[in-house]
Amino acid sequence: MSEHILLVEDEAEIASFIRRGLSEEGYEVTWTVEGEKALELLGAEPIDLVLLDIRLPGISGIEVLEAVREEWMDLPVMMLTALDAVEDRVRGLRAGADDYLPKPFDFEELLARIEALLRRAPGASSASDVYRHGTLTLDPQAHTCTCDGDPMDLTPKEFDLLAYFMAHPGRALRRDEIHQNVWGHDFDRGTNLIDVYVAYVRSKLDAFDCDHRIETVRGVGYRYVPPDSALAREV
Repeated sequence: MSEHILLVEDEAEIASFIRRGLSEEGYEVTWTVEGEKALELLGAEPIDLVLLDIRLPGISGIEVLEAVREEWMDLPVMMLTALDAVEDRVRGLRAGADDYLPKPFDFEELLARIEALLRRAPGASSASDVYRHGTLTLDPQAHTCTCDGDPMDLTPKEFDLLAYFMAHPGRALRRDEIHQNVWGHDFDRGTNLIDVYVAYVRSKLDAFDCDHRIETVRGVGYRYVPPDSALAREV
């Protein structure tokens, strides 16, 4: 059964280009130009991934994304933005977007990013380890994360990033390595995508008073440092 993609885009030419390409790749694509209609469709039929333009008639793409995250926390969402709309990208990431792609874009890059998001969607992972680092527990298969028994509300990409850090405790991880393994495509050195998401994860760990640190390694990337208690991994 092919994956079902919801495309929310008000530019007909771009929408036609995306629909044609994805259909040829075997995806089922539903297209709408309005955010309100997109939310109706999400409530009416199974959707595997959303391609969401930020600037839409009626409610904005950011408002759609916020509504999606309230009802469908684990649904992969990729934002489509104007090339120079840095503020839009930041707002989209803060609202819970898993990735963004500035227009104009190459279809092959769009396809690669979609494939990466679908591979990392809940239930798609083959990881069988449960990571227990002090009070922090993360289960990739169940897609749950708790701190001292309290559920931690993470977006799908925040979850993937923390899972990758917890799988490599104490190791200095390069930015390109993080990007490839969490986002599934080549690292764009002109973006601060990783820095934004690391800040989100740090803030959520702080909010739960978790004694875990994500250190900045100058000139390299980041290092995840669990508390001094022994690390445990269940297989």
